[in-house]
Amino acid sequence: MKVSILIPNIFNHPFTYESDLKLKLGDYVVVPFGKSKKTGVVWDEFEKEIKRNFKIKNVFKKLDVPPLNKNIIKFINWFSEYNIVPKGMVLKLFLLGGNAVEKLTDDFYKGFELNFKKNPIKLSEEQKEALKKMNLFNQNFRVHVLQGTTGSGKTIVYFEALKEIINRGSQGLILLPEIGLTGQFMQKFIEFFGFKPALWHSGVTKKNKEIIWSGIANNKIKVVIGARSSLFLPFKKLGLIIVDEEHDQSYKQDEGITYNARDMAISRASFENIPINLITAVPSIETYENIQKGKYTISRLKQRYKNASLPTYEVINLNENKLDKHSWLSKKVIEKVNFHLEKKDQVLFFLNRRGFAPNVLCSKCFVSYSCPNCSINLVYHKSKNNLLCHYCGFKSSLNRVCSKKGNCEFIFTGPGVERIFEEVKKNFPNKKTEIFSSDTMNKKNSNNILEKIVNNEIQILVGTQLISKGFHFPSLNCIVVVDIDLSSQGHDLRAAEKNLQLYHQLSGRAGRTGKPATVYFQTYHTNTKMILDITNSNPNIFLDKELEIRRINKLPPFERFISLILTGNNVIKLEKEAFNFKIFIEKKVEARVLGPVSAPIFRLKRKYRVRLLIRGSKSLNLQTSIAKIIQNYKFSPEIKLSVDVDPINFY
Repeated sequence: MKVSILIPNIFNHPFTYESDLKLKLGDYVVVPFGKSKKTGVVWDEFEKEIKRNFKIKNVFKKLDVPPLNKNIIKFINWFSEYNIVPKGMVLKLFLLGGNAVEKLTDDFYKGFELNFKKNPIKLSEEQKEALKKMNLFNQNFRVHVLQGTTGSGKTIVYFEALKEIINRGSQGLILLPEIGLTGQFMQKFIEFFGFKPALWHSGVTKKNKEIIWSGIANNKIKVVIGARSSLFLPFKKLGLIIVDEEHDQSYKQDEGITYNARDMAISRASFENIPINLITAVPSIETYENIQKGKYTISRLKQRYKNASLPTYEVINLNENKLDKHSWLSKKVIEKVNFHLEKKDQVLFFLNRRGFAPNVLCSKCFVSYSCPNCSINLVYHKSKNNLLCHYCGFKSSLNRVCSKKGNCEFIFTGPGVERIFEEVKKNFPNKKTEIFSSDTMNKKNSNNILEKIVNNEIQILVGTQLISKGFHFPSLNCIVVVDIDLSSQGHDLRAAEKNLQLYHQLSGRAGRTGKPATVYFQTYHTNTKMILDITNSNPNIFLDKELEIRRINKLPPFERFISLILTGNNVIKLEKEAFNFKIFIEKKVEARVLGPVSAPIFRLKRKYRVRLLIRGSKSLNLQTSIAKIIQNYKFSPEIKLSVDVDPINFY
């Protein structure tokens, strides 16, 4: 008989094969494809008839893997249409390097067995109420938002909700935005449940991924804690999805297949007809709008653990407290920090910039060090003594022959965390200080460092936004925001929303055990309204204003944005192609087409970039018509198009 098989590749349709095997929808098979063998899945549609003679090949074999359920197949078809991605490429997300893992013996799944322990943790009345509301419609699809002040015990509430699902024999998925530092979270999970969950992220070994993939497909592993990609595991009996820090920008996948993992998690829950919980201190604008419309239910936690109060805020005006030459910390800040250190408080200096200096300039020829592959400055990393591009990974030494004479003599402009670290060491030589950024904390010893921070063996931290992602540091009671001015600039329509979320999360790291805590903002801005807005204990006031601005200006979530980025080696050809493509689109799509314009980062990884932005109604019709347009437009061979539905970054 003829069977339809979807192959994990760039095609948007399945292929027809012959088979005498008893095959049903979702079965994994091995088939000949060209000169190679491929793993494929029996699909729910046949390829369109082609009027030419060709020999239909036979399926080689059926694999011993539980079939993909029909709801996942529907989800893959929808995902493909929504994100304008070929179905075969979406299927590839569900496989391991394009392959499926056949059933393993039970020995392989040892270590993941359920072993519930009696839990001494008692929920507060507020937490019980939030849990009750969360569990009200736990049988079928619904989106519930748990919004809670940082340190209010949101994690324990959703652990209780997950426990109920596991007790029913179903599986659970917890999505986290940053998976590289799950030490504290894993510890919390094991303390609560008494068993080990499976961890899924890019750092997991191939062998462990095979065990987890198979354990999930065969319902042998009950809980996965994972990064974006864990959303595409072939759960046999998924019962609940939890998206922690749902507002976090890290859920957006910007390279390769672009998608927003939070939005796709909601859709997967819908197709599987299961509940999903979104957890946040400050909801994303999209989530907030859905709460306002009554599409999502919500429960709120207003009390911090042990009734700890939120930090107070103090603005240090740099117009009145002048910085010394080559210094980034005012005398007033040093004075405040000394006061906290004397009380045995831990201190955090926050600056959202990696490395030592974001710009390096020659004092003789005035030429700055920029990346040869990207139109961006190289960042100097003193710890590695090299210049680094944070976009393409290009590295260079500081040595350079000057056009004036001899070698370049460089000036470092602007601070990075390494530079602040040096100044902190100079001012507090007797205190143990550590940098907390992705450069230092994604290493093997990071759990060690975390332990020392928790035990207050490290008195001062100098950190980037990584530190705001849900860590619990009991002694942290002083945060110094070194430079809020720079972090509030940019061409991003979501800048205000991002700042609100970042500073709420950041301040939530302080004062978690009941001691008074303060966040100090160094700024040249005499108008401190922005700081007051983003630190208001009720973030909904700010979100209401932001939503109204978006409504008036027809910005997301009230309109759909689709970004089209054309890349190529030749600027003139690229710009000409972009104009031709715009004319071609405008005639065929019911939406506004803006551009083409040079991307803010015009050259990236040796390719020039031009952007078009499509603004239209929020319906799948827009994606469907764009997909057809792309299919019918013939691009020059050297020009590539990438599509980003609901873009978050506009670089």
